[in-house]
Amino acid sequence: MFFHIAIEQNVDLEPQYFGPSLRKTIGQKITEKVEGTCSGNYGYIVCVTAITEISKGKIRSDGSGLATFKVKFGCVTFRPFKGEVLDCIVTSVNKMGFFAEAGPLQIFVSSHLIPEDYEYSSANDAAYVSRQDGVRIEERAEFCIGTINEDFLGVIT
Repeated sequence: MFFHIAIEQNVDLEPQYFGPSLRKTIGQKITEKVEGTCSGNYGYIVCVTAITEISKGKIRSDGSGLATFKVKFGCVTFRPFKGEVLDCIVTSVNKMGFFAEAGPLQIFVSSHLIPEDYEYSSANDAAYVSRQDGVRIEERAEFCIGTINEDFLGVIT
């Protein structure tokens, strides 16, 4: 689910940033550029942990005055896999199923993927209630479809 990986990205800087704090500025720019974004290759980039290498800047030939720096950095990413079990918070419940969140990941669990001994109850708060013992699932960025219709999935008692 969480991985620490190395990524390489380009950062373009204006000449006003060329000076003694250049490395610090490049670190800030790369953090602003990538943190909180989602990439198909790496998943959701949670945070930049360290800048490992900054190349010598190359002045762009388009007349803009910008310089491009190639930056290698380590970061923590969030990338769930099919079949992975996640702790999540239920955000909304309706007849069709419920939505939940696990960090930046939004999950939909269809009513067809909820065990048959649970039924939708609109009394008081919308919830799925166990017909057997009254256990309820209370209401509380990527998207996936989940299930709780397997052994060891569902309410923790």
